[in-house]
Amino acid sequence: SSSIKRAGLLDLTILKTCYLKHLHFELFLPKHKKISFLKVTHGCNSILQQIPDVSPTGKYTTLLPLLIILVISGIKEIVEDYVSLLLLNAPNPTALGVNVGDIVKATDGQFLPADVVLISSSQPQATCYVATSNLDGETNLKIRQALLETAEIQTEKQLSSLSGKIECEGPNCHFNNFIGTLYLNGKSPVSIGPDQVLLRGTQLKNTDWIFGIVVYTGFETKFMQNAVQSPLKRSRVEKVTNVQILVLFLMLLVMALVSCVGAAFWNGTYGENTWYIGKKDHTSPSFWFDILMFIILYHNLIPISLLVTLEIVKSIQAMFINWDEDMHYERNDVYAMARTSSLNEELGQVKYLFSDKTGTLTCNIMTFKKCTIAGIIYGDRPCPITESSEFSDPKLLENFEEDHPTKEYIKEFLFLLSVCHTVVPERDGNNISYQASSPDEAALVKGAKKLGFVFTARTPYSVTIEAVSSTLCAFQGLFHPCCCKWHYFATQQMIDQNCQDLGALLGKENDLALIIDGKTLKHALHFEVKKSFLNLALSCRAVLCCRLSPLQKAEIVDLVKSHVRAITLAIGDGANDVGMIQTAHVGVGISGNEGMQATNNSDYAIAQFSHLEKLLLVHGAWSYFRVTKCVLYCFYKNVVLYIIELWFAFVNGFSGQILFERWCISLYNVIFTSLPTITLGIFEQCCSQESLLRYPQLYTISQTGDIFNIKVLWIQCINAFVHSFILFWLPTKMLKHGNSFIVSNICQRACYSVSMMFFFLQFSHLAIWGSILIWLVFFTVYSFFWPTIPISPEMTGQVSLTAAGKWALQSS
Repeated sequence: SSSIKRAGLLDLTILKTCYLKHLHFELFLPKHKKISFLKVTHGCNSILQQIPDVSPTGKYTTLLPLLIILVISGIKEIVEDYVSLLLLNAPNPTALGVNVGDIVKATDGQFLPADVVLISSSQPQATCYVATSNLDGETNLKIRQALLETAEIQTEKQLSSLSGKIECEGPNCHFNNFIGTLYLNGKSPVSIGPDQVLLRGTQLKNTDWIFGIVVYTGFETKFMQNAVQSPLKRSRVEKVTNVQILVLFLMLLVMALVSCVGAAFWNGTYGENTWYIGKKDHTSPSFWFDILMFIILYHNLIPISLLVTLEIVKSIQAMFINWDEDMHYERNDVYAMARTSSLNEELGQVKYLFSDKTGTLTCNIMTFKKCTIAGIIYGDRPCPITESSEFSDPKLLENFEEDHPTKEYIKEFLFLLSVCHTVVPERDGNNISYQASSPDEAALVKGAKKLGFVFTARTPYSVTIEAVSSTLCAFQGLFHPCCCKWHYFATQQMIDQNCQDLGALLGKENDLALIIDGKTLKHALHFEVKKSFLNLALSCRAVLCCRLSPLQKAEIVDLVKSHVRAITLAIGDGANDVGMIQTAHVGVGISGNEGMQATNNSDYAIAQFSHLEKLLLVHGAWSYFRVTKCVLYCFYKNVVLYIIELWFAFVNGFSGQILFERWCISLYNVIFTSLPTITLGIFEQCCSQESLLRYPQLYTISQTGDIFNIKVLWIQCINAFVHSFILFWLPTKMLKHGNSFIVSNICQRACYSVSMMFFFLQFSHLAIWGSILIWLVFFTVYSFFWPTIPISPEMTGQVSLTAAGKWALQSS
């Protein structure tokens, strides 16, 4: 069988023909999810609670809430991954495997499944046309031409007699480069360049068939060499929160250690007189027993409900994006779509924006509307910018036909419009359509066609046009838009002065724009100079990168992402933008004219670039404020309640007893305080939509991240620490001769009330009073469970005791 040697030699002795069907794009599976530290800690605690005589809160008070959270999170992830899988797999054609050395035949409209060297084609002079939008995002057709030594091979019988080898460079990511040599038996070696190579992902157009030899397959193709591995994306808020949860866990261990020391001191001082506690003798292994007991007692300090709360909140935020009528493109009936909800808050912190140009930043619609010939302006009439609004001014043809003094200028102008370009004509019967490298080129050629200079055919050595006199004119030679240039001259003194002024601006923030092409960027990204290039780029107001490969786009994004502490966003509409969309912190795809690869690999999809404004300024800012307030609120309400157990340890001899009933503790986050948290995450608004759009400067509030960071988070925790101190010691001292259950109920109710007042919203009344009502109903019903339902006998009669305690407190 044919194979490629280590030296880069391709054996063509044994040949076979594969008739192509479709290109198989790799299946992009949903991203793997990391297991949350919260789930791990609470899972471990659930296991510890099963150890006999260790848990002061029972065996299942952690397991049940954890199962609820895991089920909700699992359902949410399954739904998101299922939707992503449908979107990614639906347009993927059937796979077709080929090997290096195979000869393949492709017909018009088919995709190439590998990198092949063109042998021959159905076109004269062995040329063919290919669409490369999957590679470079350009919608124009490219011309490829086979070598003269193989151009005469037209049948499979001729192919069977072909024998030789190809020596070529190793696999690389450069689309426009290829170095190889064809050695045919009995003939002189012939060099192979990029004009003879058809890359994987290109589509054959306007050509009946081609034969080609496979040189790269699979991940060695240039298409796959430009692919980047899709990273697991997590928001900055999530990263900060995860680190602080770890710190909170360390704080929990410190609290458990302090409590163990307190227990040892208490037992050493009062142990002989505390016979009523009924604790066993404290030997050396009892220290580890106490450590486990206090870890279980304080473990709710870590807010497990934060996970499910954020899952629900972010999912609803994503729905708001999907339902936004302002981001509905009615012409194609396309809505914005949040393909993930985990990065909503990241939209509110974007500092660097990386955008594709053609089809993304521009609508890719160009029309020939005006022109100036010999100082005369033609087409000077306003009309809407659409594909159908073309140049319309009969005065131009009148001057051309009536021997106007500018007739020769008009003729030269129209002649140049029709021949100085890289457009490729496509014939469908008598109709001619044009494929161009840019929409402006197509617009100029169409404009010349309407004015009587019709471009009809192109070969590698000539172009053909039909002029107004209906005579067919063929012009030999290669024409290019650069054949005519507006020339600028400057004195050496002016150049020197401009260079000095430019040098003074570089390295510091300025209003300059840096322009660099792909070939130069290849050197600028070398290890030795890329940091200097980055500093230069960051000092400029804008950076324009021309003719980049998909991998270079991803490398530019990664350079900024890796060296600058700022959120990056990449937006594009073509398959060549997938790399940078996946590399950026946030990737946005546009449903444009270049397929669905960009949107299928993005985090958010929109129909128009203009929709990005509301996505960032409104949805991004709102999501950031909502998520960060949710996190702060969850930390606050957990610390304010569960630190009370530490204060209670000082009055119960560090015995591990709990102040609150175990299920009241367990359901505190999952039920009793869940509604206010979710309401906060759904309806909180820092500013109105109108204000955010009218004053874009407001975006800097969320962009800088000053309202949520480690300092803000721990100020909130210290605030909760002080509140918990007041909420425990004030009722305890006021009711020091009363029933401990009354103190417990008053402390718990006070905690609920204080937690509810953490925020105030227009929609919060229902959540606050509803949560208080849920607690009161639960407390009342729960007090009558025993003995009908054999749980929590200590809660029996608590309603009457609490009422009596409140009456006694009012009387005193």
